[in-house]
Amino acid sequence: MVKINGKDVDAAGRTVADYLQGTSYDPRRIAVERNGDIIPRAQYGETVLQDGDCVEVVSFVGGG
Repeated sequence: MVKINGKDVDAAGRTVADYLQGTSYDPRRIAVERNGDIIPRAQYGETVLQDGDCVEVVSFVGGG
């Protein structure tokens, strides 16, 4: 299991890109952190989530 934004998700073995495809996140407007490190957008397709990882997906919201 991978903890994503505080919830246990069965995403171990999947890439970040694969996980994001099944969500409503806009990949152009998010940042992904895994175990305290920011994952560069260019590495979403090659970064494989491992059992026990802690991931935070943060959406950027415009406003004024």
